[in-house]
Formats: sequence, C-alpha cells, structure tokens
Amino acid sequence: MKFLFINGVNLNMTGRREKGVYGSQSLDDINAEIAAHFKDDECQFFQSNIEGEICTALHNADADAIILNAGAFTHYSYAIRDAIAAIDIPVVEVHLSNVHAREEFRHKSVLSEVCKGVVLGFGKNSYILAAESFKL
Repeated sequence: MKFLFINGVNLNMTGRREKGVYGSQSLDDINAEIAAHFKDDECQFFQSNIEGEICTALHNADADAIILNAGAFTHYSYAIRDAIAAIDIPVVEVHLSNVHAREEFRHKSVLSEVCKGVVLGFGKNSYILAAESFKL
C-alpha cells in the first residue's frame, strides 16, 4: 500500500512542546518508526503549519490511504474539511492525545464526518493503528 501521513500545525514541535501530552520523540523519529513498521509499504510524510499547503497535499496525493493529524486545524478548518471531501482517497483522522480528555474546544472536529474514521489517544501508535485499519 501507499500511505501518505500528513501532519498539520505545530506538529513539527513534537518532542519539544508539552511532552506530557505529545511525548518526547520528534516528528522525524515518529515518522522513522512508522516507516520501519510499514517496511513493505510505501510511506510518504508531509508536515506544514500552513492550512493551504495541507489542502494542496490532499488534492495532489498519490496514495491509497491518508493518515491526517491536522493539529488545531481539526477544530475549525473548513478548507481542510472540503479538501478531504473533494478527493476519493480515504482519510483517517488521528491525534496523539485523547482530545476528549482535554480542553472543551478540542472536543469538536470539523473533519471527522468526512473521514473514514478517527484514532486518538494512543500517542505515536495512533498513526500505526490508523494505517493498519486499511490492511484489515
């Protein structure tokens, strides 16, 4: 399979910000573990703090499945929501933390209803569980 892992706003700071919430590994370290786990598959990785770049990555995706952690964009980006709805590639929304155990504003996702599913709260394993769901 061809996977595209997209990470949004502030996820480039993973391992340096709020380690109690997001862990101490960098995003590059997490991506390396994902690639090692899916060594028989093709894994592409993209990160941007810019909403429009994430939309463009979704529009131009060459993948069988997309795993998306949009970060805070999850809660208000109708542009990313519409980009997901505009493509035929299935998308799973992921979060490192359990957003429902955090601040109230994090409880609502504008992306979930256009995604195949949501995996959250398992740290870096959220990405692996989401991608594994396409292999079942």
